Amino acid sequence: MKVLNREELRVAEGVLLQHLPKSYRVYAILYGINRNKPTTLEVVVDSWPDFKVIICRPDPKLAVEFMKTVTCFSTDEQTLRKVLTEENAIDWSTYLVIGGLDNSHTPLFKEVSSDREVNSRHDTLVRVLYLPEVSCLQSPATDSELESRISSLKPSHVSLVNQTWKFGGNQQGYIRHLISNFPSCCIMDEHGQPVSWILVYDYGALGMLYTLPEHRGKGYAKVLISTMAKKLLAESHPVYCFIEEDNSLSYKLFKNLGFIEDPSYRAVWLELNF
Repeated sequence: MKVLNREELRVAEGVLLQHLPKSYRVYAILYGINRNKPTTLEVVVDSWPDFKVIICRPDPKLAVEFMKTVTCFSTDEQTLRKVLTEENAIDWSTYLVIGGLDNSHTPLFKEVSSDREVNSRHDTLVRVLYLPEVSCLQSPATDSELESRISSLKPSHVSLVNQTWKFGGNQQGYIRHLISNFPSCCIMDEHGQPVSWILVYDYGALGMLYTLPEHRGKGYAKVLISTMAKKLLAESHPVYCFIEEDNSLSYKLFKNLGFIEDPSYRAVWLELNF
C-alpha cells in the first residue's frame, strides 16, 4: 500500500472523476483535501499510478475527533480482497464505519470481517443521486422577499441542527465542524432564526436537510437544494447525496429537481465492531 502525497492526491482526484457516480464519495473527499479542507484522513492505494483500489482511512498520526470512518473505491474485487486480507489496509481492531461502500463489495467485507472475528452490521442501503451540471437543475421560482432570507448557518445554530438531525443528540462537535468548515444554506424567519436548512458533509455530500414542521409546505427544501447546488457547481464542487432506499419523499424531491442516478447502483453503510 502507498500513502498518497499532496501532488498524487491531485492526480488521483482526476482519475476518480472518470468513475462517477460510483466513485463520488472518495472523489469528493479528495476534492476537499486538495482545497485545504480540514481532515484526519490519509489516502492509500494498492499501486501507483495505476491503482485499482483507493481507501480513505483515519490517519494514525492524527487524533480522530469524530466517528472513525473508512471509505473505499475499487475497480477490481480481487485486488480489493488482497488489500483487505494481506496488506492491513484497515484497522480491524477498533470500531469502524465503512461509509458509502459499493453494495457489490458487501459480501467481501462481511467475509473478511468474519474471518477476523469482527462483527459486521449491514446498516443502511442508499441510492446515490447527483447533479452533473447546472443545466440539469429544475430550479423552483423564488421571489425577492424569500431570496432576501437565504443565508448560511452559524456556529450559534449548532444546537438547533443537532436537535433535529435523525442521527443527532450528541453530535454538537461534528455539526459545529461542518458549519465552520463546509458550505451550508438556510432560510431565516422574520426574527433572523433558521427555519429550514441544508449542510454539506465532510465527504462532500448534501445532507441534514430539514424544515421546522410549522414552516413546511412552502417549498423551502427545493429552494435550498437549488441554491446550494448552483453555489457548489459554480466552484466545480461535486453535487451529490445519499438517500436511504425507503425514503421515497426525499428521492422524489431530488429527482424532481433534476438529480439523476444509476438505477443499478446502491451504496451501503457497514458497522464493524471488534
